[in-house]
Amino acid sequence: MKTFTELGLSKATLQTLSKKGFEVPTPIQEQVIPALLNDKLDIIGQAQTGTGKTAAFGLPLIERLNEKSSSVQTLILTPTRELAIQVAEEIQSLKGKKRFNILPIYGGQAISLQLRQLKKGVDIVVGTPGRIIDHLKRKTLKLDRISYLILDEADEMLNMGFLEDVTSIMEQTNDDKRTLLFSATMPQEILRIAKKYMGEYQLYKTTHGQITVRNTDQIYFEVKANDKFEALCRIIDLEEDFYGLIFCRTKVDVDNVAAHLADRGYDSDALHGDISQNLREKILKKFKKGLINILVATDVAARGIDIQNLTHVINYALPQDPESYVHRVGRTGRAGKDGIAITFITPSEYRKLQHIQRKTKTEIRKEKLPKVTDIIKAKKNRIKALVNELVQMEPLNSYYNLAKELLEQNNPTEIVSALLCHFYQDELNESTYTEIQDVTVDMKGKTRLFVSQGKIDGLTKNKLIKFITDNCRIPQKKIRDIEILDKFSFVTLPFHEAETLLEVLKKRRRGSGPKLTKAKSPRSEKQGKRKKNPGKK
Repeated sequence: MKTFTELGLSKATLQTLSKKGFEVPTPIQEQVIPALLNDKLDIIGQAQTGTGKTAAFGLPLIERLNEKSSSVQTLILTPTRELAIQVAEEIQSLKGKKRFNILPIYGGQAISLQLRQLKKGVDIVVGTPGRIIDHLKRKTLKLDRISYLILDEADEMLNMGFLEDVTSIMEQTNDDKRTLLFSATMPQEILRIAKKYMGEYQLYKTTHGQITVRNTDQIYFEVKANDKFEALCRIIDLEEDFYGLIFCRTKVDVDNVAAHLADRGYDSDALHGDISQNLREKILKKFKKGLINILVATDVAARGIDIQNLTHVINYALPQDPESYVHRVGRTGRAGKDGIAITFITPSEYRKLQHIQRKTKTEIRKEKLPKVTDIIKAKKNRIKALVNELVQMEPLNSYYNLAKELLEQNNPTEIVSALLCHFYQDELNESTYTEIQDVTVDMKGKTRLFVSQGKIDGLTKNKLIKFITDNCRIPQKKIRDIEILDKFSFVTLPFHEAETLLEVLKKRRRGSGPKLTKAKSPRSEKQGKRKKNPGKK
């Protein structure tokens, strides 16, 4: 395996990588970085989610771009706004002292903010196809002088119906740019894009890209947002030798969680983008040496850190996308050892968790949080094991006389009880834990779906069943209570199947077939039935 030094990166970039804790390149980085630095061909990179593609193209961009350019030099297209933000943040963290302006552009953010930034001048634009199209129509973004066009997660953009937008954007770019396309799979549509819009290209493929490790037991707990910290403490306390990373979504959350852990006496520290490089290196050194056993971090701050023998990775907050989940989970269960990845979700996040499971092709099983009595029992067992070990190992001759005197003056059980109370009173006190309310998602329940078409659209029960089964592998016997009304319809599916179908339909190409959404309430359905014959009163 090569090192970053052997890939042709500058000394300044290597220093940035070292300060960030990056140690060795991933396979896709090992192939793409030197190719992008030294060759002139376009590039197709086929690698699974979570293999470090952003750094693979981001590092060479930082090396190659002109700091004095007055126009947009690079456009990076991503399928989702979450990925756009993440890619922009990571490149920002990799640029070191280079004076590049990086701007994420996506729907949902005020366009006025983006217009102001674009007017000031931007070197790298990271955006979703829809919002990029908006700016091109407004003529507030020009792509006729770019040096690089990068399609990130190309197959995902295809699945979400962005093919037409992507090709439209590519047609408005200059011919002399260099194009990079990254995709986990290579369907025919993507190969056609490559043939039509790319020049001569080199394919780089990694076959073992998925970081998720077989030795990792993946679990999720459903908790209310206010109970997450208490749940975290229970998980830590239940383990004898907890050594783990705790991931939060924001710097503020990292600081809050780390501060609360310190208040409770845990050996922990925080890592995020606002921490100085010197302090970062000291924290990582302490964590690697085991001087602290808990590190709370953001995704960007933890990228590239290679720490062995972690027992746990805990997603205090759900990651932004499946790629982040794979990055996080892949850090435990290494070196042939078992590891545990735990994710806390609120009930409203269950659908997002399902999406992560499907994309990562992994099973994340539900468990119940340990009870306070279970934790106290585990602590007592550890105390008994420790005392038995000390009796066997420690030279006790010098303490015999003192022990004998104590035994002559007091009951043996009372002596041991007093010692345990003195040293473990707080640790064995159940009142130090607060109650956690049980919350559940009824995965065995049913979901009533609203269908945007009815009889006047030619919709029938058979057509609706065919539409559902064509889009998702749902057994026909699970499709129940179909009601075809004049202008709209209703159908009932088991909870899990309904969530899966809605996720699939969300990504299919717009304009084909009816739209399905969750029915708002039984009351709204009854109102819809009353409107069936509006002439009657």
